[in-house]
Amino acid sequence: MNRVPLLTAATTTHAPTQALLGQVQGAFGGTPNMFRAVANSPAALQAMWSFFGALGGGTLPAALGEQIAVAVADRNGCDYCLAAHTALGRKAGLSAEALHAAQLGESSDPQTAAALRFALRLVEARGAVSAEEVQALRAAGFDDSALVEIIAHVALNTFTNYINVALDTPVDFPATRLRRAA
Repeated sequence: MNRVPLLTAATTTHAPTQALLGQVQGAFGGTPNMFRAVANSPAALQAMWSFFGALGGGTLPAALGEQIAVAVADRNGCDYCLAAHTALGRKAGLSAEALHAAQLGESSDPQTAAALRFALRLVEARGAVSAEEVQALRAAGFDDSALVEIIAHVALNTFTNYINVALDTPVDFPATRLRRAA
């Protein structure tokens, strides 16, 4: 059971939070429980929504962002994020097979596989990757902008993983089985 109230625009009196929850509802056609939990902190909700929006307008393809999210969620043992990003990955055009492979940090596409390996290494090393690991990502075809965006995707997904695991947010997406949690 969740450990904080799941707020809605109707149950919060904070006008900026109401407005943000309205934006979330407009984007998703409903308000996912994660946003309702985070709405307990207007600052955290604003930060998370802004972070999602900024990365959504970045240079990495949406499908790669979802594959990174799936890999990080599986590694961090976050059922909520795994379910959410599996559903979003399907909407981004990824097959069930590609999403299952991403859970393990794998892909049939060499460039995607390099990005997933790097993302999981960031998680495992808590950011302390080597110069060789950065160079391997560059050798796979990622420039400095993409390198930084991959790190940002890992950071955002680690934040949402921690939110959902710590708060035991009820999963409101079709469940997906964790394959290899930490």
